[in-house]
Amino acid sequence: MNATASTTATDILRLRAHETLAAGTMAFHFDKPPGFAFKPGQAIELLLRDASGQETGHAFSLVSAPFEEQLVIATRMRDTPYKRALGALLPGAAVRFEGPFGAMTLHKKTQRAAVFIAGGIGITPFMSMLRQSVRDGMPQRIALIYSNRGRKDAAFIDELEAIARSNPGLRLVSTMTEEGGGLVDAAMISAAARDLPSPIFYVVGPPAMVEAMRETLAAAGIDEDDIRSEDFYGY
Repeated sequence: MNATASTTATDILRLRAHETLAAGTMAFHFDKPPGFAFKPGQAIELLLRDASGQETGHAFSLVSAPFEEQLVIATRMRDTPYKRALGALLPGAAVRFEGPFGAMTLHKKTQRAAVFIAGGIGITPFMSMLRQSVRDGMPQRIALIYSNRGRKDAAFIDELEAIARSNPGLRLVSTMTEEGGGLVDAAMISAAARDLPSPIFYVVGPPAMVEAMRETLAAAGIDEDDIRSEDFYGY
């Protein structure tokens, strides 16, 4: 469900700053429009014009939490016309956007835990959820399994480790597949979810990874109603 907000396709975001988060990954910070509201895990669509003047849009999960003063997205910087236009934006640039939208939001029953499974840049909606959860005092227990090729590719890894150290309600399992870490499998998920009360599972990442995780969870006997997923194409 979408959060209540008075936004249209003609609404404007103004870029405040951008930064490199990890190898090939950047974050873009925008001023939040007055009255804009969203739920942690929701997304917006940025509409940009490429070098040919053609306007196209891409959807991005918001990394920032609702209580924060900026709207922040993070993305892999591919060599595409859209990503080149995005990377060329200078502070102060105004861009059109739509949103918020999306149902990848944390369940309301705080007595039930959550298990997040993120592949690469699929971490973005979980960052918003985790930041808001920390702000709210971690009302439910959360386990996060975060898979990357290497630490240099792992956006937000330092922040996630700091959150886990300071909040016993978060269990962080990070695996770097090209540095000796294992692939996410049934055993890793079972270990992460041990002793968590009636967890709901959330999976975000490349389509092949999401499909594999859904099959793994189903084979482990997880009810499909307790599995929520989102594919990230080309990010």
